[in-house]
Amino acid sequence: MARKPRINQVGFYHVINRGVEKRDIYLDDKDRRRFLEIVDDSARLFDFTIHSYCLMTNHYHLLLETCRENLSLIMRQINSRYSIYFNRKIERVGPLWQGRFKSWVVYNEKYLAAL
Repeated sequence: MARKPRINQVGFYHVINRGVEKRDIYLDDKDRRRFLEIVDDSARLFDFTIHSYCLMTNHYHLLLETCRENLSLIMRQINSRYSIYFNRKIERVGPLWQGRFKSWVVYNEKYLAAL
């Protein structure tokens, strides 16, 4: 069965991704800082704004606002760069993420406030 195409529009998105087999993706504060540096670099490169984030041990949540229809490019940059960093750090190979990132368009202020 084919995957559903991603919604790709300018606007606010709630984005999450989780480590493969629910494994930890941040082992310490240095990992969290590196992830946020990658997000910040990507924001400048792809012209988006991070409004909030939550970095849990084995997953993350991002609330971002895109200025162009490029969410997939943004997330590919963030997830692949962090995977390379983390896998090199702990000397492992293979996927870091459980699958593709998940995203939802934030349509109203009630959802926005809940984040």
